[in-house]
Amino acid sequence: MAEEAGTIAPVHALMLGLRRFETVNLAYGEEVGDAALVEVASRLLRFAEDEFDGEWIAARLGGCNFFLAVNEGSSRERWQWLADALAESIAKPIVNLCGEGTVRLWPRVALIRAVPQENIQTMIDRLAETLARAQRSSGGRVLWADGDMALAGRSARQLEADLLGALDRDEIEIVYQPQFAAEDDRLVGAEALARWQHPQLGRVGAGALFAIAERADHVAQLSHHIAARALAGAADWPDPLRLSLNITPADLTATSFANTVAAAVVEAGFSPDRLTLEITEQALVTDLDRSAVSLRKLRDIGIRIALDDFGAGFCNFRYLKLLPLHYIKLDRVMVDDVLDDARDLAVLRGILAMAKALDLKVIAEGIENEDQRALIAHEGCDYYQGFLRARPMSAEEFLDFAKR
Repeated sequence: MAEEAGTIAPVHALMLGLRRFETVNLAYGEEVGDAALVEVASRLLRFAEDEFDGEWIAARLGGCNFFLAVNEGSSRERWQWLADALAESIAKPIVNLCGEGTVRLWPRVALIRAVPQENIQTMIDRLAETLARAQRSSGGRVLWADGDMALAGRSARQLEADLLGALDRDEIEIVYQPQFAAEDDRLVGAEALARWQHPQLGRVGAGALFAIAERADHVAQLSHHIAARALAGAADWPDPLRLSLNITPADLTATSFANTVAAAVVEAGFSPDRLTLEITEQALVTDLDRSAVSLRKLRDIGIRIALDDFGAGFCNFRYLKLLPLHYIKLDRVMVDDVLDDARDLAVLRGILAMAKALDLKVIAEGIENEDQRALIAHEGCDYYQGFLRARPMSAEEFLDFAKR
């Protein structure tokens, strides 16, 4: 959970900057440049939410520089590896940004581990100096503020081998984030999330986990493993609790996608009309028409479809027209400031009105206090998830939670 600046004493921190960002503004204009910074901020927030259990803060420092600090024990090797994974996430192309084609960014990251009694301003100064050196360099994307690179850790090839071993040994853990009805707090189901407790690096969240799998060309194997584990863990849930599964771009582009999902549901003995598949814009950019065909096949056997992270990117409204959607799932950036910002509230109301007109249910992510829940319920949002009521939990914990 993000905290206000100054409320924690960070153990680790990083500063991320975008090399040659001025070329984006020159090539596409400042509107596209600003939109690209919004997308970078969204990716940074999603990365932090996925990877860290402890307190953390994230901020834009001005221009194209961002700051992340974490109050959580971590080895030097893991912090370096996480920085590499974050840089890789930021470097992924941003497609159809303001209708201007594909934008590519060149991130650089400066890292630091706080020394005792060091204040945040000193850390920021050291990070800024190191980032400036990294920006001038055409070499590696990550540089330590003390001038030293990380101690020997895990190479990319070792991590890929580790992942294969973890799949074989069934070490990828599935946790469940409960979801509730906004109107009366009734438990309605949960979203399945993947975690990997690496013996050397510690916890690896879903974003970094799939980045490793993508490099090793094992996304399909990992995705199938997660779906099978999640469905098995939900098999004993009381009716009508629903399970939500995230779908990757690799899943959706596979010609056998619909048949594979249907077979997994049958194998787990899970009712298809209690399953929701969550898809993101990134999963749809390759071939929207083919994706729509696959999703209609799944809709026809009772599976529901949600458009995930709505508002975090630059939604092509053609998705709403062509896809057999049942839900739109609001990214947390759409609700973070609705209590204090009239424009944000107006945008939320517009989305809810559009959803109602299209007969779509709306799920809000990142609800962390009662005032947010009360507001989205008042405005007509149907469901929510977030740390207000529960954090992600194991299958056994969720079953106990449901019974209570």
